[in-house]
Amino acid sequence: MSSETTPAPSATVPYPAGTAPVKAEYLISIKPKYVADDDAAEGTTTGDRKQNRDGRNSTVGEAGSNGRGGKTSKEQKKARQGQNKGRKFGKVRDELDLCWRIANGTVCEYGAELSRRFLSLLFAYANVKARCRFTHDVAGYLAAKAPDIHMPEVSQISEEPPFVPNLGSLRNPHPQYPSLDLNTVCPVFAETGECRYGFKCRFLGGHVKTSESGELSLVGDEDKKARAALTSHELNFVGPEVQKQLRSRKYPLPISDEYLRQLAQENGDAKPKPVPDSNSVIVAEPEQDMNDVEMAAPTSTPAAAPAPAPAAAEVDPQEKKTDADEIVEKRTGDAQASTSQVDSPDVPMRFQEKKRLHWTGKTYLAPLTTVGNLPFRRLCVDLGADITCGEMGLASSFLAGSKEEWSLVRRHPSEKIFGVQVAGNKPANLVPTAEVLAKELGSNIDFVDVNCGCPIDLVFKTGSGSALLDSVGKLGRILIGMNKALGDIPVTVKLRTGVKDGKNTAHKLMPRLATEWNASCITLHGRTRQQRYTRLADWDYIKHCVEAVREKEKEEDLPPVPIFGGGDCFSSQDYWHKVETTGVDGVMIGRGALIKPWIFTEVKERREWDISARERLDLIRKYAEYGLNHFGSDTTGVNATRRYLCEALSFQYRYIPIGILEHLPGRINDRAPAFRGRNDLETLLASPDSNDWVKISEMFLGPAPETWSFTPKHKSNAYGSEEGQG
Repeated sequence: MSSETTPAPSATVPYPAGTAPVKAEYLISIKPKYVADDDAAEGTTTGDRKQNRDGRNSTVGEAGSNGRGGKTSKEQKKARQGQNKGRKFGKVRDELDLCWRIANGTVCEYGAELSRRFLSLLFAYANVKARCRFTHDVAGYLAAKAPDIHMPEVSQISEEPPFVPNLGSLRNPHPQYPSLDLNTVCPVFAETGECRYGFKCRFLGGHVKTSESGELSLVGDEDKKARAALTSHELNFVGPEVQKQLRSRKYPLPISDEYLRQLAQENGDAKPKPVPDSNSVIVAEPEQDMNDVEMAAPTSTPAAAPAPAPAAAEVDPQEKKTDADEIVEKRTGDAQASTSQVDSPDVPMRFQEKKRLHWTGKTYLAPLTTVGNLPFRRLCVDLGADITCGEMGLASSFLAGSKEEWSLVRRHPSEKIFGVQVAGNKPANLVPTAEVLAKELGSNIDFVDVNCGCPIDLVFKTGSGSALLDSVGKLGRILIGMNKALGDIPVTVKLRTGVKDGKNTAHKLMPRLATEWNASCITLHGRTRQQRYTRLADWDYIKHCVEAVREKEKEEDLPPVPIFGGGDCFSSQDYWHKVETTGVDGVMIGRGALIKPWIFTEVKERREWDISARERLDLIRKYAEYGLNHFGSDTTGVNATRRYLCEALSFQYRYIPIGILEHLPGRINDRAPAFRGRNDLETLLASPDSNDWVKISEMFLGPAPETWSFTPKHKSNAYGSEEGQG
């Protein structure tokens, strides 16, 4: 069991067990306020609340009642726990939608400015009735457009209500177009020297000029553009042609085909069997939670409709199936065959030639669904994270050419060491995915991580994630094939201690991962799949597994691979104690970073940071800026940023300022009693009400549209208001 101990209770306040010891002067009640169970986030409960057409919850009553004035029944209390699985985040568009070409100052070939004769010839030639369905009237669009957003500096925000200054006093309206604020600053333009959203930008006043005749035009900063090309532009874009090839199964994969053919021969299969049709795979949304596969993704481009979820596949620990069931259909076509001959390597990459990972002493941000998006990773890098990894992507969806899945591999140049995490259930989807990643992303990824730890039912029941812990032989074939397909790009593995409580298996599996199957790094989360996030992580067992790996490496005279532990790390003191007592090379930080992203600064500086409310708000503002640069500064992008900012705040409100605690350090599993902060702003940042998260977002992203709503991931956070919006 873990060696962690519970701090002594306060001498003056009789705190219930598991309650954070807040100083008496800040206490409102010793009764813990509700903190969403991390177990619930994994989809252990069922049932969605009904929603109105605009997305607002319609069955939310006041906390502590059944909505009809009576007491809450046991069944109703149970229904309030867990996750809102039916969350939907529809796009909010401008009332009058401007053509993208016109918005960027170019000409629309389908627009009214072209001659009618030219259009008729064009339509006749193309045999289509082409016609732009968006407005080309810039003046009319600007007249109907919502006012520019003005993002105040944190120094302008008060620590007392109403917090935000009167923005009217800060604005400088354009004399002809009152919706434009000539004092606003566009975060995209400020970083890159141009704004790709043109006239559609919600910060338009920051990058326009007016001619003597009164006409508006877009401006650019050429020097800043040149610098931004090297430092700001995101990497790892996979174009539509590649996605189309993947969808039609015409993408050449010679290494995977050869490896899978060898597996078929070894198992005596006369003919390789085709992969399932792409319609049977899960197509995940961009930066989404895997429990929300039906959610409409709020990106700046229309999202493809998600495909039906696959039927649950039986997890077979005995692996009675042969790999004949795992062989991809042989690709046909003379052109493709010739490409395969050209692409086939003469000599396979040996493990000794792979890049070695020197990660000892480096901080590692865990791959996190929904909230582990590029803006959040970028913020954590600013705060000291050395290693980052994209959100878990499904191998089957990568191979189906899902543009949503491929958006998960985006990398910001500030991410010094960046990897892609994939989940799959057999060599036939993971090995080809690895080959595509190597071809398309090449030197822009530093490692590919295989997820063997995801506990959620949706993944586990297909044989992916932690289900691979019970299919050791299959996992070995996956890792060998991926190593072949990736060339010199290292393969890493993230796993849990086992599948069932009381049946830890990682100490048997981990020594084989590196010595037999060439895993270049191993990360062990100190819980079983069955535990999810209940009880403390077992760091004594992590130590036992590290010793088993090191002993095996010593026996075979192999260089040590980095080993990271994971689970419950919430302070610098905690981090370094785990490193020094268990032998791990570092700790992968997940929930700790979600609750307090500045934990990486604490670890680097070996101190506990009593961060102020204003400093926290400054990080929230920076997240908003990064979100606008990633999701877009138009109406759709602003509300996508708002949605993900609220997702981040759904974790950050759980932080208890260490300056009001009786004992240090704080513990991740301690629940907060009802408390007030050292000022009103700190109290607001600690609010569990999702309405307040939206209020915080409005400080930097302007008022939320009436048609937009935020449904919290955890049901309890929607209670306390009639609408449940927030």
